[in-house]
Amino acid sequence: MRARLEDALGAPVTDTVTPGGGFGHQLAAALTLADGRRAFVKAAPDDDPLTAANVHEAAVLDSLPPGAPAPDLLGIHCAAGWTAVVIAHLNGPHPDLSPASGDAEQTWTLLDKLTSSPAPALYAAAVNGTPSTTATLHGWNNLLADPPADLAPAARAHLPQLTELEAAWPALAHGDRIVHGDLRADNMVRDHHAGVTFVDWAHASLGPACIDAASLAPQLILAGHTPADIARLLRDHPATANSPDTTTAFLAALTGHWHRNARKPTPPGAPGLRAYQHRAAAAGLALLGYCLS
Repeated sequence: MRARLEDALGAPVTDTVTPGGGFGHQLAAALTLADGRRAFVKAAPDDDPLTAANVHEAAVLDSLPPGAPAPDLLGIHCAAGWTAVVIAHLNGPHPDLSPASGDAEQTWTLLDKLTSSPAPALYAAAVNGTPSTTATLHGWNNLLADPPADLAPAARAHLPQLTELEAAWPALAHGDRIVHGDLRADNMVRDHHAGVTFVDWAHASLGPACIDAASLAPQLILAGHTPADIARLLRDHPATANSPDTTTAFLAALTGHWHRNARKPTPPGAPGLRAYQHRAAAAGLALLGYCLS
């Protein structure tokens, strides 16, 4: 596979760097070539489920409209029972989503641009016109049936209401807008030339405009924003203001998913996943408090 990539890229690979963050077990690395160019590669064995996700991401990157905040696809290569997706390298850190930075504001502007009109036909074809994969998110129903002893008092007090909101979400999950599906700081890069760019489009689909904005909201709380400020932002942002019930139902389903999964054993190759889900669950619940009051 290395030889295949070097042949396709036209130069030997002289260095590889695996970035921090993320929860996948595949090869994901920035390559430095002998001529100084760089590229990013994701690769896994053909029988690994992540290969299908990588190929899906490649199709999505190839179909996004001009100006979308995403890197360019450079190619898909197969060799020795492995499949590699090569993507343009982005040069910069993850964005700073804290209140002191302007990166969060730029991200909200990008979301408005990305969801302000229906997805183009090429993108819809790439994701097979299916509704958002977030439609299956749930967790409160399991917790209602058998509440764990460590469940937060705020969650315990609202379990029936949260379960009801979550149950309403699948019927609301359909839409015609571009959905990244996994938006958080370590799935974005603040490129020195392009600015904030969304990466890891493996979960991209069609859905309502609110999904990525509502997914990002708990991340901003984790970055230091107050739940009250983010609740106001969701009320005013174009992607969420016109569908408050859908936004709340999705946020309830996502938070329930985090609360349920955070209690599962740690999966192989993702040692930080459960700790992250605990933090995200707490942030989502704090935000839902403003929707349930």
